[in-house]
Amino acid sequence: MTARSDSGLPARSADGPAPGHKGRHGGIGSPAPAERLEVAVGARLREFDLGAGFTVGPGQRLAVVGPSGAGKTTLLRLIAGLARPDRGRIAIGSRPVFDRGLGIDLPPEHRRCGYLPQDYALFPEMSAWRNVAYGLRVGGRTTRRARAAEILARFGAERLADVRPGGLSGGERQRIALARTLAAEPRVLLFDEPLAALDPATRNESMRQLDLALSQSGGPAVIVTHSFDEAAVLADRIAVLDRGRIAQAGSPAELSARPGSRFVADFTGAVVLDGEVAGTDGGLTVVAVDGGGMLRSVDRASGTVAVSTFPWEISLEAPGNAPRDSALNRLTGTVTSVTAIGNRARIGLAVPQPVTAEITGRSAEALEIRPGVRVTAAWKATATRLIARGPHDPYRP
Repeated sequence: MTARSDSGLPARSADGPAPGHKGRHGGIGSPAPAERLEVAVGARLREFDLGAGFTVGPGQRLAVVGPSGAGKTTLLRLIAGLARPDRGRIAIGSRPVFDRGLGIDLPPEHRRCGYLPQDYALFPEMSAWRNVAYGLRVGGRTTRRARAAEILARFGAERLADVRPGGLSGGERQRIALARTLAAEPRVLLFDEPLAALDPATRNESMRQLDLALSQSGGPAVIVTHSFDEAAVLADRIAVLDRGRIAQAGSPAELSARPGSRFVADFTGAVVLDGEVAGTDGGLTVVAVDGGGMLRSVDRASGTVAVSTFPWEISLEAPGNAPRDSALNRLTGTVTSVTAIGNRARIGLAVPQPVTAEITGRSAEALEIRPGVRVTAAWKATATRLIARGPHDPYRP
């Protein structure tokens, strides 16, 4: 959908395509000419000051991830023109849509942002095709319906044309909302938690639909989510937002391999343990883990550190058994939870700090793992990352 005006209703674009325009790719609902999005804004929120800056090029996707209340949705609303920054600048292509210094603040309908809110905001009294046709500015009723049907067909939703939102499933509502968003030929796509309202059975197919829509857009896209896994699938780059500040930005692989803080490491799904560097041994850094145990890493560090590894890098063994491999790091603890995921199992441990291991279901059965059982978690020094603990100074525009 296009960004909503202060009335709360989606506003038709005042600078939309001319009659007969078919978009950059020649299809109905194709995007406007690809442009880049530049953001450097700040706004005072109730509990903290939001300040973020980034550039998203044509066809690029930036995922903004972070916990609830970090300022993610507010950031999208600032870009769309639904909220006003206290400072900074937003530009789409060469045209500023907000510049506090120059006194520029274009209304939502002139920014041409395709904003998809978390609840999809479909008009409940309108059928699917009417929801989609709302963003079309050309032609009479027959023409608008034909074009809406063509856009719905792109998402395999043509059979739903006459159904109202109340009769649609969560996945179907998402497809209608995506169709309406693209029908307005937006210059920028802004998606707010697009998969949060869906059940697990629907989420994978809906993620495929989202990926398709983003691929066809050709313009810059900003996707807000609280899930690092979703961000890694949908985006080229990820910005981790913590209390209104970008703690770290990079590709999914970069953030996973080199988290810049304990917060980022934890958000990527890593196991994170606190400890203190105790010295070196054979070229490896030795860390005394809070609560007991010693770990080794190929990283260099000193002082207080966070130790991180990923659940799938951890193997489990019966305590007291001879080591089965070259893993130098071993911590013995008590199983607190067992969660089956397909043919694998996620095992929660207290060592005493919490650790999660991901092993095969067969291995879990062989070790007779269940809550209360004692096991040893083992992983290699090369899979152990050390992160210096201390104040982080995120970017402030």
